[in-house]
Amino acid sequence: MRAVFLDFATVSRDDLDVAALNATLPGIELFDVTHSRDLPERLAGAEVVITNKIRIDAAAIAAAPHLKLVALVATGTNNIDLDAARARSIAVCNIRGYCTASVVQHVYALILALTHHLAAYQRLLRDGAWRESPQFCLLDYPIRELKGKTLGIVGFGELGRGVARAAPAFGLEVLVAEHRGKAPRDGRLAFDELLERADVLSLHCPLTPDTMRLIGGAELDRMRRNALLINTARGALIDEQALAQALRAHEIGGAGIDVLSREPPVDGNPLLAGDIPNLIVTPHIAWAAREARQRALDEVVTNVADFLAGGRRGRIDQVPETD
Repeated sequence: MRAVFLDFATVSRDDLDVAALNATLPGIELFDVTHSRDLPERLAGAEVVITNKIRIDAAAIAAAPHLKLVALVATGTNNIDLDAARARSIAVCNIRGYCTASVVQHVYALILALTHHLAAYQRLLRDGAWRESPQFCLLDYPIRELKGKTLGIVGFGELGRGVARAAPAFGLEVLVAEHRGKAPRDGRLAFDELLERADVLSLHCPLTPDTMRLIGGAELDRMRRNALLINTARGALIDEQALAQALRAHEIGGAGIDVLSREPPVDGNPLLAGDIPNLIVTPHIAWAAREARQRALDEVVTNVADFLAGGRRGRIDQVPETD
């Protein structure tokens, strides 16, 4: 059985244990990177394909007549043409819950860094402002306590719930958004009302046609002027140009962004401009603690082993799961 891992370098920098992977799929070919021009050759004859982010569209599936399983090292499925896979009876499986601890840490790292203006104070320090200050401390940027503030969560699946569970440690009240345009269920708040009430808004929903640019100019206008926006989900949930403008105009207090609409941002991105205040952009690393990456690989191996034994572990429906 020919098996390939198309983008192994998205998971490992030679720091993961691959013994279980090699035992389950002897002879698996590990490719660090697969460019679109290389994809047909690497899919040729493959029965099992493991990938994180490589786009496998209908044309790629049509050119892979032996393909039986696509195993995703991720939760999101938007890089796979599920209709084409289903038409060919190709199994697609994903993984869940592998990076919750890592993402929760990153969300609060962004919140704390923005609340305490760590980057701005570091710049003052490098510029000599502390050395030249007549006082023992600098108070140029206002620091707020999180205690008593409201954390709004959009997308209450595994990751959203993980972030919510950590909130009491900081004294945060948690509000959960209902899907935009829908009447709120018990324990949920209408989407627009949550925008108006949240001191911190954290996005954890999947990217679908309904959530594309979920946060645009109108939504940013509804948010409090000192509110923080955190996105560790998918870049296209946000209108990035609108966010850049809102931050420059001080219409919201800050933003912590771990994902962009195109990754890597080879053609630039409005959020990468150097003049945007109180913005932190990180290169899609919220999930990437070594422990989380090892857990992800182990989960994929378990999915593959179950498939080879005739099981359905990790198999996904055509419509991605939402909260």
